[in-house]
Amino acid sequence: MGIFNKEEIKEKIIEEKLKKVFDPEIPINIYDLGLIYKVELEEKDNYLFVKIEMTLTSPACPVAESLLGQVKSYVEAVDEVDECTVDLVFDPQWDKTLISEEGNLELMLSGINL
Repeated sequence: MGIFNKEEIKEKIIEEKLKKVFDPEIPINIYDLGLIYKVELEEKDNYLFVKIEMTLTSPACPVAESLLGQVKSYVEAVDEVDECTVDLVFDPQWDKTLISEEGNLELMLSGINL
């Protein structure tokens, strides 16, 4: 058993960091938009590594690099996290069925139809 409470830290990463990163074209955070596919935590020699798999709404997204960099820096700002890698994947391809209930509510309130 490690020294980290991985479930607590994962929840902190999602709630305090990933839900603070927004797609620049859609007023929903990237987590509720369904762009985050995996958040994995690995403990090794008292260091905590986070691996995130995420996608984009479109492979041609003009802000891909800055969005990935923002995710990495936000997650590495969590006190317990030593390093974060962000892998961009397109399988499965993103579609609007991946948007959370909260995200759909935000879209509806914003009057945006995807």
